Amino acid sequence: MRENQDHFNVLRTIKNKPNSTQRELAKELGFSLGKLNYCLRALQEKGFIKIENFKKNPNKINYFYVLTPRGIAEKTKLTINFMKRKMKEYDELKEELK
Repeated sequence: MRENQDHFNVLRTIKNKPNSTQRELAKELGFSLGKLNYCLRALQEKGFIKIENFKKNPNKINYFYVLTPRGIAEKTKLTINFMKRKMKEYDELKEELK
């Protein structure tokens, strides 16, 4: 479940900031570079993101992260599951307070 949450956070951050460097993404997410790299590779292997380097950039370590259609669908699914979980928690807390 934690892995799904991490993947959701990475997908959401990439959608909002696709031009971010790995260091910027790691800082934004509170991840180490190693953890972020692991998540990015897993998402790439699942076909959820494409990782491309800037073709005309002389500094070839800069990459561009793009959500694929599968990635967008997965992000949507994870968002719905997250919202369902939060609504359930809200309902349980509401019942406890009665």
